[in-house]
Amino acid sequence: MAAAPLLSLSSLLSISRISPYRPRDILPSTARSTPLRLRAEGPKNIDILGDFGARDPFPAEIESNFADKVQGNVSTEHKILIPNASALSLAQMQCAAIADIHHALSLDDAKKLLFKVVGWKLLDEEDGLKLEGVWKVRDEKCGEELINRINSKVESTGHLPQLHFEAPNLVRARLWTPSLGGLSFNDFIVAAKIDEIKVSDLQPRLRVWA
Repeated sequence: MAAAPLLSLSSLLSISRISPYRPRDILPSTARSTPLRLRAEGPKNIDILGDFGARDPFPAEIESNFADKVQGNVSTEHKILIPNASALSLAQMQCAAIADIHHALSLDDAKKLLFKVVGWKLLDEEDGLKLEGVWKVRDEKCGEELINRINSKVESTGHLPQLHFEAPNLVRARLWTPSLGGLSFNDFIVAAKIDEIKVSDLQPRLRVWA
């Protein structure tokens, strides 16, 4: 059996003098103390995310003196703020009548609303702005199925996209409002509804290598 290694007295003293590990703060103090506020605005400076805030304490919580047991800034102001209608998902909204829409969205407004839909991009063409979504499917049969699902999903809106299957395996959708010569809020509502459609069973299967 091999003998255990011997440590000299000087080695032991050196080990005892090693400072314990103290992880350094990842963020600077200024980053930790700076409040973060999020705001996203839609057309006409409408806050499309809405306002959210902390609730006021319940009477029972006040009686328990819970505030004496927590750390915080005594000057913190608490408000109950109800999200406005624009905070709802676009997919939950209804398309407006075209007669009630008088102007196409500006490029800046369209870019802001683009954050509310997934996988769509803006096209700036001669006849105005358009929204385009592209899906890769397994084959033509899956492409036809996706087109059917999209039509079924948005048929009730009265605002249908232009759909094409492009061989060998692409489905392309375009949305715009021709009467306005560009995009309207309706186009983003329909795009958000399309985003809710299940497509995973129509897409190419991933290959797993051993």
